[in-house]
This record gives sequence, structure tokens and C-alpha cells, in this order.
Amino acid sequence: MSTQISVDLEAATAPYEQIRSQIAALVNLGELSPGTRLPTVRALATDLGVAAGTVARAYKELEAEGLISSRRRAGTVVSERPGSVDTHEDLVAAVDQLWKLAAAQHVDAATLKALVARRKP
Repeated sequence: MSTQISVDLEAATAPYEQIRSQIAALVNLGELSPGTRLPTVRALATDLGVAAGTVARAYKELEAEGLISSRRRAGTVVSERPGSVDTHEDLVAAVDQLWKLAAAQHVDAATLKALVARRKP
């Protein structure tokens, strides 16, 4: 999983927030399914080249959001989320609709991606 996560130490966004948002996105998109075991804090910190406290904070915030749960001896796993399948399917349908709308307006893929990248919540 750590190959899907990266940290830009030069970015304005704090490293823990980069980790939190990337894991949250992977969970919300269904890339990390419920029950998937996450790397230990120490292992992920080593892989990303950040302090263990940085990863621990990201995990703590993800746990507060209900996306993951940590248990002694069982590790940290992705939580069951009621409705997550429907949410994922709804998101896929919305993306498909966006591509159709863009095609109808003759907006190329690069422009569409740039527009989406600019729209941050």
C-alpha cells in the first residue's frame, strides 16, 4: 500500500494531512476494502521517510473519521462502512457523467483533469 502513498516535503500541506487524505481517498474509492490491514506506523513512516509521529497523527485522524480502526495485536485495518459500495458506485456514475458532459462540450481529457485538480474541497 505504501507504494500508492507519497509525501511531498516541499508542499504547503502538512505531511500527516497528505497521508491522511491519500488513505481516505483510497478507502472512499474502494481501493482499500474493509478489513484490509494497513502497515504499522513505524513501517509506513520508514517507507515514506517521515517521523513515526507523522503517520500516527494521520492514523489517529482517520480513526476519528471512522475510516480505520486500530486494535492491539490486530493492527490497523480499514473499517466497515455502511453504504460505501453505493457511495463508490455513485461516484463512478458521476465521473462517467462528467466525462460525457466534457465530450459533449469538446473539452479534452487534459483540460478536464486540470479543472478537477483545481477544485479542492
